[in-house]
Amino acid sequence: MKNVTVLTVVLLLIGLGAGFFGGMQYQKNQRPSFGSANETFVNQQGRRSVTGQNNNRPVTGEIISADDKSITVKIVDGSSKIVLISDSTQIQKSDPGAKSDLKIGVKVAVFGSVNSDGIVSASNIQLNPQTQTREGFGTPSASPK
Repeated sequence: MKNVTVLTVVLLLIGLGAGFFGGMQYQKNQRPSFGSANETFVNQQGRRSVTGQNNNRPVTGEIISADDKSITVKIVDGSSKIVLISDSTQIQKSDPGAKSDLKIGVKVAVFGSVNSDGIVSASNIQLNPQTQTREGFGTPSASPK
């Protein structure tokens, strides 16, 4: 009886160790996802915005479509996200921006809430954001045209 208990504990520990090792190896082979919770966005005024909580993660990428009510942002993974903008949406660059600054090809970081249909309602849009990840600060992108 005592040998069975010891054997069970040893096998359980070996199984846990193998599972942990396998998980570590799996994670090493995964590409980091853009917009992870470990990123801090820095706008050109030097203010930091940590990725949001309650589904308020930033949408960061390049504008591929724009009109007066929304923009479509191409994300690094190749997908795109529709972002609703309103008169109360703050648009920032080195000085206060305007909807007219939201042009195709401009890099943006959008902060807002995600609706049930996946569309983001923007509360703040940063033009040409710098990102700080575990590797450090990114380089600023080109100024909007």
